[in-house]
Amino acid sequence: MTMLQQLRLHWSRLAVRERWLVRLAAAVVLLALFWILAIAPAVRVLQTAPQRLAQLDREMQSMESLAAQARDLQSRPVVRRSDALRTVQSSLQQRMGNLAQVSNAGDRVTVTLTGVPPPVLAQWLGQARSAARVVVAQARLTRGPEGWDGSLVLQLPPE
Repeated sequence: MTMLQQLRLHWSRLAVRERWLVRLAAAVVLLALFWILAIAPAVRVLQTAPQRLAQLDREMQSMESLAAQARDLQSRPVVRRSDALRTVQSSLQQRMGNLAQVSNAGDRVTVTLTGVPPPVLAQWLGQARSAARVVVAQARLTRGPEGWDGSLVLQLPPE
């Protein structure tokens, strides 16, 4: 006798009430499985969709902003190394006077600072990055009573 035949024989021996209870239990188990596997995940997606959409919108705006910055940088004319060096030297002289000293070594410029106020340094760095296309390669600064002391090593643009 096969397993299926034994199961049918056992089923036929059950009372009508017991068969009804077994069917009800099977229906409850199937409904629970259907809820767990199909309905609950969809409900979770629907509940978290507004927050996720808002997050994706913020990420998209950030990416569009970065793309606009990249297009702006690509559209700028190329700055030669000698022009960048002159720009760094003149902007330092204008903004900081005798608070900064410049020394040039190939494709790098070392700027030595003595008591430079933080806002002045921040404005100068912004100007140097945009006008001369220099990048800070190394910074060794300490905050003194007058402002920043130390040195900055700037990487000049390639020839």
